[in-house]
Formats: sequence, C-alpha cells, structure tokens
Amino acid sequence: MANKISVTVNGKLCTGEVASRTLLSDYLREDLSLIGTHIGCDTSSCGACTIHVDGKAVKSCTMLAVQADGCEVTTVEGLATNGNLHPIQEGFKEEHGLQCGFCTPGMMMTATDFFKTNPNPTKQEIRESLEGNFCRCTG
Repeated sequence: MANKISVTVNGKLCTGEVASRTLLSDYLREDLSLIGTHIGCDTSSCGACTIHVDGKAVKSCTMLAVQADGCEVTTVEGLATNGNLHPIQEGFKEEHGLQCGFCTPGMMMTATDFFKTNPNPTKQEIRESLEGNFCRCTG
C-alpha cells in the first residue's frame, strides 16, 4: 500500500508516494538520492544514518518515511549553506576527523545537534554525546 507524503528535506519540499514499511533512511537514499545518510546496521546501533527531524538528531533507520510526513528533515547534505561548509563539517575536514568516512555523516549530525544545546562542552561531554555513533575503523 502506498502513502502520499510531503516532507521538507534540506529546505526543499518533497512529495511522493512511499510504501507503508519504507524506512526514512531508504526514502532519503533511494527516492531522493541523498546518499550522505549511510545505512550501517538497520538496528539503530551504529548512528551512521543520523539526520535531523524537526531540529533533533534521529537515527533514520528507526523511523518510517510516513512518520516524517509534514516534518522538516536535514541531512548531512543540508548542513552546508551557499557552498560554505557548516562549522562542524569544516572542523572534521581541518582535523582529519574521518578515516573511511562511513560514520562521518552520522557523527556530524549528532555533533551539530549536541552543540546547539551545549556550545562549550568538555571533552567528556563530547564523548558521551557521540556514544551512540560507532566508528568501525577506530572502534
């Protein structure tokens, strides 16, 4: 059964039909070609699929696309504005905050959400905020 949805993704209204069981991560990757949202586990364990839904970090493999109907969604592709990287993206780039890059989008989305509420965290607070994101390169 197909459901019609309207979702604002990275500032652009996207409408279409999705099957009731379509995960939001799959909708973003397959229907909208936003492949920065990575799928690493389908069980919400790794955090690679983290995006923002209505301004909050969400693991998109745990949410159905139909649940995002009427929502504002931001993916890693939507962090940059006018061709300028978001400060989190710039920081990852400057500090070589990636190896293979698979977990990087989810880490960036989680960090962006965290820094909105805690702009001057300690190293321990940063570690704790990212504990739901796994990097398979470094463990």
